[in-house]
Formats: sequence, structure tokens, C-alpha cells
Amino acid sequence: MLDMTAANIMLFVIGVILFVTNGISCVPRMPPKPLYNSKGSASLRYLDTVDENVCGYKACPKPKPGYLNVHLVAHTHDDVGWLKTVDQYYYGSRSMTQKAGVQYILDSVIQALARDPSKKFIYVETAFFWKWWKEQHDSVRHQVKRLVSSGRLEFTGGAWSMNDEAGTHYQSTIDQFTWGLRKLNDTFGECGRPRAGWQIDPFGHSREMASMFAQMGYDGLLFGRLDYQDKSTRLKSKTAEMIWQASANLGKASELFTSVLFNTYSPPPGFCFDVLCADEPIIDDKESPDYNVDERVSAFIKYAELQSQYYSSNNIVLTMGGDFTYQDAHMWYKNMDKMIRYVNANKSNGTKLNVFYSTPACYLKALNDQDLMWPVKNDDFFPYASDPHSYWTGYFTSRPTMKRFERLGNNFLQVCKQLYALASVGPEDWKDLNRMREAMGVMQHHDAITGTEKEHVAKDYARILSDGFSECLEAIEAAFKKIIPKSSVVKDELSEIPIKPCLKLNVSECQVSEVNNSFVVFVYNPLSYPTSHYVRLPVTSTSYSVKDPNGKEQITQLVPIPEPVLTAPGRMSDAKSDLIFKATDLPPLGFRAYYVTKLNKEQQKEHTSEKLDEAHEIGHKKFSLKFDDVTGKIKSIVSQGHEIKAKQDFYYYKGFLGNNEVFENRSSGAYIFRPNGSEAVLVSSSVKQKIIKGPLVDEVHQVFSDWISQVVRVYKGENHAELEWVVGPIPIEDNIGKEVITKFSSSIQNRGVFYTDSNGRELLWRKRNYRPTWNLSNAEPIAGNYYPVTTRILIRDKDAELAVIPDRAQGGSSIKDGEIELMVHRRLLHDDAFGVGEALNETAYGKGLIARGQHYIVGGAIKTFKNISLAAQERMLIQQKVLAPWIFLAPADDICFEQWQETYKMEYSGLKKSLPPNVQILTLEQWKGTALLLRIEHILEKTDDPDLSKPVTINLKDVFAPFSIKSARETTLGANQWLSDSKRLKWRVESNDIHRDTYSRHSSSYYYDDDDDLTITLNPMQIRTFIIEVKGKFYGIKSRS
Repeated sequence: MLDMTAANIMLFVIGVILFVTNGISCVPRMPPKPLYNSKGSASLRYLDTVDENVCGYKACPKPKPGYLNVHLVAHTHDDVGWLKTVDQYYYGSRSMTQKAGVQYILDSVIQALARDPSKKFIYVETAFFWKWWKEQHDSVRHQVKRLVSSGRLEFTGGAWSMNDEAGTHYQSTIDQFTWGLRKLNDTFGECGRPRAGWQIDPFGHSREMASMFAQMGYDGLLFGRLDYQDKSTRLKSKTAEMIWQASANLGKASELFTSVLFNTYSPPPGFCFDVLCADEPIIDDKESPDYNVDERVSAFIKYAELQSQYYSSNNIVLTMGGDFTYQDAHMWYKNMDKMIRYVNANKSNGTKLNVFYSTPACYLKALNDQDLMWPVKNDDFFPYASDPHSYWTGYFTSRPTMKRFERLGNNFLQVCKQLYALASVGPEDWKDLNRMREAMGVMQHHDAITGTEKEHVAKDYARILSDGFSECLEAIEAAFKKIIPKSSVVKDELSEIPIKPCLKLNVSECQVSEVNNSFVVFVYNPLSYPTSHYVRLPVTSTSYSVKDPNGKEQITQLVPIPEPVLTAPGRMSDAKSDLIFKATDLPPLGFRAYYVTKLNKEQQKEHTSEKLDEAHEIGHKKFSLKFDDVTGKIKSIVSQGHEIKAKQDFYYYKGFLGNNEVFENRSSGAYIFRPNGSEAVLVSSSVKQKIIKGPLVDEVHQVFSDWISQVVRVYKGENHAELEWVVGPIPIEDNIGKEVITKFSSSIQNRGVFYTDSNGRELLWRKRNYRPTWNLSNAEPIAGNYYPVTTRILIRDKDAELAVIPDRAQGGSSIKDGEIELMVHRRLLHDDAFGVGEALNETAYGKGLIARGQHYIVGGAIKTFKNISLAAQERMLIQQKVLAPWIFLAPADDICFEQWQETYKMEYSGLKKSLPPNVQILTLEQWKGTALLLRIEHILEKTDDPDLSKPVTINLKDVFAPFSIKSARETTLGANQWLSDSKRLKWRVESNDIHRDTYSRHSSSYYYDDDDDLTITLNPMQIRTFIIEVKGKFYGIKSRS
């Protein structure tokens, strides 16, 4: 999405230069060769390492020494949904909304490239390319393969979509890159491997994303958007190109050459040769009265020379394309051909320009060949502001329910992939996971998870993800039906028993638990170590029996469902209470089943829940919350005897309303957070409350207003609190848009410093009203201090720490010392004029949207507890919430506990032994044939914990229960290149830091087989990726792709 209004104006305060650009006028905003192992079997035939073609750097044009080398990069930026849905963009429908049809772009480009071997083009979004590829005749496919193998068509980026970098979780980002890169590798081999990252449109850039690019083997990254002040500073100092040191833990393995594009991703002003543009073509008929070669050549040369003044080398990039350009590629190439010819022939005034078709990868190679010294950067590019009053920090929270749906999608996909692999579900079972993989890939797009799309597009994203859930569930059912029967005789009987998740627990609704008198609850744990989980299910009766696999009765508690949830629009449930029990020590990559029975009057037992009128303190000896006697609100946290004064409240900012014609009149909207004033409005000075205490959980039900309520709970044995909020419908009768926050005000003296995570991985240091690389002038003291929070925000002083873990991506900050605030919901009445053309005014069931979510609160002394630091506890809690146990239910009215116990397994683990708590199997999924893709990660940073942050050594030989590993070979993070073949470009840096190589990126061994010791070492924050060949119960010789 490239807007065509104020955000497309580059304001460079360099000397007296005021440089204004115009964008596209009508758009606002080989199959691989087999690889043989040492024993000669073709067991690892998944990655092409033999390059017999002239692609990659071999296909790059040679820059001329002594010339200004101008790399023309022909490209199209194809949003995977924004103003139109994915299909509408692909097929070109709804032209009155936007004239854009991706199928025509690819048709046109391929024809143009085939006619002239000198031309080049890059393509980025594999989601669209693959949709187009499946429709093509073999003759076209062969033609495209020739173009790729000759370097004329080059894939850049190559993920399923161009992902957002603020709200995305690293696991989902890795997954969507893996899926896109796999399609390219399977189809084009080594020539289909992208060498350059191309993040031209995301609204800010994360350090973790740069680290992932480096670990995936990319040689560099080019991007378009950064803060207008940062850009001005970098251009003036010629530091728009740098070595991004993207990890405090991984050393050189995470370093990435990074280039800031001069003109976002648009062509030079006046040189857009597209059907969407109104710029003049190159008219070279000297007899024509419109002849303009001299004028156009002069303008082009001036622009190129201007741009070159702000970069260090004699190579520059001109981005020749834009949003959905090249629907008629001939228009572009005919005019660019003329421009290349006439500029290169121009010798007037000593001009020495060498203009040629190029690619981002060729540009990187040209820079690398010059062997220059580059400055370094080690923070990130958030927040992004395009002018003094336009901080793009609103989208950190926009469409909060969609952000939660996406997070659940990742959780479900990992469960799905694990069970699919453990049970060896495959084509013979008529199941696959592709729809869910692709749905999650689409959801990472920078106009999807961001909430910056039109309303009908958001609904289509939800449809796509919902379809993915449905297909994934079919695969899970197939896996369960392979795993749980104790004998093959009962498999047919099991086919009659549906195993379903409860996908409406966000409104406390679940058909199986409400309707059936008896049902079985499977609690699946996707973590690599045992964990415990409190199960909550909506029920309609007053007494239940819950039995574990051994028939032991479990302690239960019935808790009333809060009134605001009972009356939520769209809820179709008679349940008034939640049944709670604790599923303890759930086996890693496995499940434990519980048999639940509704009891009649004669059988009824006591489900202890004491109801009180006021709360003074809830929790247990090791962790509790205290409440104010007057207001009814939280007033302090007590953890291991250490008390932190910490009150919690809801506020809202009034959204600024303006006409967007000048910077000062910018409205708050889907992208932009701009409060009208610096003080948030308190929702309520006191709360109505209901207190429930019992053997498993203490809860305080709070009502702040008729549109905000909350349940504060502490489960027995847990060292954190859970705050479950319900916000909405946000009132707009006063014609004022509102941006709702939860705020924690504590006694911690953080002196303006706070920390936020980067895509769920490393923590980044933040300071209020400060940027590490330039002197900040902040006209928006609230919005300009907001940062993306994917999984954690915290403040600390020398003694104590307070952390808040959200259940979805949100925006957050510490506006005053001792405070943490997170924005939970937004409802606005005016567009911010950055392209989407709609106010962010979500509705459902004819009313304003209601959002329900959780915050997990960890606080206390920084010192360790049970030899585990608070930082390590926080990371483990995040793992337990991001990869939460997933609950599946099966009706059991016709089968008693004893029959179920005798017939089906009630306990299962995919691992023979648990992995250490600082190690997680990040990825386990079927790859090809009898091979699996395995990723293992160290979840802690090197400073998190004295013991758990140390390197971990594990032996993979006997880890998995259903199969053994025959062979394993290590790949790059994206699983599209053997690690031993990865030879990234090396860059020189302006730094005296000689200790950056924390660990060797290349291990001493990349290939293991049956006779080898499969022992690997993981350093802090390290992820290692393997393709493993397996044998086992479910893994015979079969073809699977």
C-alpha cells in the first residue's frame, strides 16, 4: 500500500532542499536435483544445491568503474488484500475500487521478458505467483523456468506475503517464509532462491525481522519506510545504508546489510510509465512537436545525481514500479529502453551515467564488490512517523479481534502440524494442511494483521482463516483416529465419534460441553516439556464429575460467567457457569484425556465457590493481589513476599478529528494514533464487583461502565494474575472516536526506560522521547512514544519488575514513570487519509464491536525464585500462552468411562523424554516422503537467567516416540538451502567490536545418519533447522509432498 497524499511526500530538510515526490496518480497509498547421502540413498533430495544456470549473481550486469551506475529495478507491489480482497486483486474485479489485476501483471511481464533477454523483473508475493502458476499451461511454465534460470525473472523476498513487522510473531513469520520459499525451491531450484529481502511497504521495521532474514541466508534487505526525521538525518550523513546488528545474542549470524530506498518504492517523479499513471512517455521522434528526449534525459540525470549525493557508493537504485503496476509491461519497458539508450549516450557536461536493468540482489552484489566500510545499527525502526503529526502507531492495536484470531491461528497450526507429523497423516488420508498454511501466510500481510484494510476485506481474511481452521481440524481428527485406538478393531467405531475444538470460547460457548451428559476432554500440549493447564468449559448443569486417565476424581470448581459475556451479541448458549479443573503435567507434544459426566441430583457433589461482597485480597501464599477498599480496584501485587504498589484502570484517549489537508489536521485512523490532548479520560473512579473464591481459582468480577468490565483472577499455584477484559461497544453518541487503554500505575522508578519485545523474541530497550540514532523532535508526546508489543512490555528498577503479557499484538508505552499502558480497542469516526478510505468503526450484530481478551501480570523482586529468574519465568509463561494447550472434546453419552478407558488411549506423548524448559521444538511438520522439518530453539537471551541462559546440549537420537531419526541435515532458517551451502556476502563495518561472533553459524557437522551421534548444542536465542529422515510405526515407504 503506497498512499498518494501526505505520506508520499518526502520532506528532506537538507540544506534548502525541499524535495516532493509524486506517486502513482490513481492509487492512494526444475525440479531439484537429488542429493545423495554418504551411503548413496536419495534420502535427502529436498534442496537443489547444484547451479548449472546463469542466475543469481552470475546474471548480474557489471557496473562501470568511474560511472554513476543506476540500477533500474522493475517491480510491482501487489498487496495480498487491502482495498480489495485477495481474489479481487488477483482477478482484477471491482475495478471502480482500484484498477488492479495481478493475473494480468504476470501475463504481461512474462511476455515482455520473453521478447528481450536484456530485460529483468522481480516478483515478491509467492501467494499471488503460486495462484497464477497453477493456472498456466506447461508451455508457459517452461518459458517461466527459462526466465528464472537466466536471471531475467528474479524472486525477491519470496515469502507467501510481504509481512508486517510490528504485530507478527516470529513463529508465524518463519512459517510463511518457509511455505513461500519451499514453493519456489520445489519449482525452480537454486535459481528460485531469493537473495535480497524486500520490505518496501511495512510501516516500520523490527530488529527481529532483520535477524530472521540473516538466519535465512539473505545477503541484504531493502526497505521503503522509516521515520521522516530518521530519513533526513541518514540522507544528510550518508548513512541510509548500514550493517544492521540485529541480535544481542547471535552475533554475526544475525547481521544484515540494510538499504533505505530513496523514494519509498515509487519511480522518480515524472517517470511512471504505467497505465495507472499520467506521466509523459519518452517521445523521440524529432519531427514530432511533442519531442521531449532532451528534457526527459536532463530531468532523469538531475534526479539520479541528486539521489547519489546522499549515498556512499557509485551505485544507486531507482524503483521503477508501484502498487499493481505492469498490467501493461510493454509501456514500461518501451519507455525504459529509450531512457537507458539516451541517458547512456548523453555525454554533455561530463555526465557519466551507466543505466541498466537490475535487481535488488544485483545492487547488493555491486555494493559488496566495492568493499566499502558501512556504519552499524543495533536498535529498530519503530515507531514510524511520516510527518510531525502522523505516527503510525494506531495499527499496533487496530482490529483487535482479528489480531487475536490470527494468534489463535498460529497456536492451532502448530498443534495441527505436530499431530499430522506424529501420526503420519498424509495424502492417503485425504488430508493436508496447505489451506491453513496459506491462510496464516496471508494473515501476516502488512494490511491484514495490521487492521489497515477495508471492512469487507477484513471479513474475507476472517473467512480465509476460518476455512483453514476447518481443514486443519480434519487433519487433527485423522491423527487422533490413528493415535488413540488401543487396537485396530476400534478404528471404525472411532470414526463415528467426532473430536472437535471449542472455537467459541471467546463468548463462553461450547456445544459439546453444554449439550452432552458425558464427554471426553483431550488437552493437547504443544510444548516440548510438561505443563499444567486450567481447563474452563461453559456448562449448563450444577454438578460434574471429572476423571483422569486412571479414574481419579479431579477437584472441580463452578464459576459464574460474567454478565457482560452472557449478554454479548451473537452468543447462542444457555451456559451460565464455567466448569474448571486442572490438567496437570500434560505430556510434551501429547495429550491427557479427562472423562466428564454431568451428575444427577442424587450424585451431586459440592463445587466450592464462595461468593463475597467485597475483595481485600485474592490469590495464595506465593502470589496475591490486594484491592482498594473504596474503589474496588487493584492496589498492589504481592509476589514471594515482595509487594509492589500497582493499581490498574481503564482510560480512553479522544481521537483527533481533522480534515487531513495539512499535517496539523491529521485525524486518528486505522494507521495513525493521534489523541486529542495529552491526558487520557478515566472511565470510572470505582467499580461494581463480585468476588468468587474456591479451591482452584479466586476471581473478582469488576464492572467499570456499561461498556467495560473485567475479571481479575489468580489460579492456585500460579505466580501471575490474569486480567480478562471485555471492552465495547465503544460509545460514539457524542461523535467522538475513542482509543481505550488499560493502565498500570506502580511504585517502580523506571526513569523513562521501558522494554518491549521484538516479534516475540528479544527485548528492546526503550526510552521516552528518545531515539538512539537522531535527536528526536516529538510533536505527539503520546503517539510518538508508542511501540509494538507482540508478547511483553515491562518496566523495572534496581529492585523490582512489572511485566504485562498480552494475548495478541497491541500498542503500548510507559508515558510516565511507574506506568505501563496498553491499547486494547479503538473505534474512530474519520479516515486518516492514508489510503484505506474508511473510518475504523467496526461493528458486529448491528452494534459496535466487543473485544474480549487477557493480560497476564507478572511482578515482583528481580531476584530468582526456585533458581529461576523473573525474566525466565516471563519467557516460559509467554511460551505457555502463545503455544497454549488446545482442548478437543468428544461426545461420550453412549460410552461409559470404563469402556472408554479400555478402548482408547487417554494419555499420549510424542516425545520419549521431555526437553529442558529453555528448549522448544519450534517446528515439527511433514516435509516430503518420509522426511520431516524440525526446528529447535533456545527460548532465553544470554542475560535472562544465570543457569537457564547457558548453552544447552541435547541428543535428538531418542527424543521422538513414534519414530526414530535415520538421518538429519541442517538447513538455513527458511529450510530452502543446506546450511553448509550458505555463503552469504561479507561486509566490512565501521566498528571496533571484535566480539560479535557469539557462536559459529556453521556447526562442525551438518549431516547425521543412523550411526552418528545426533547431539546438538543450542546457544541463547539460537534456532536450528533440520530436515530429518524418519522410520517408525506410521512411516512406511510412501510418497508425500
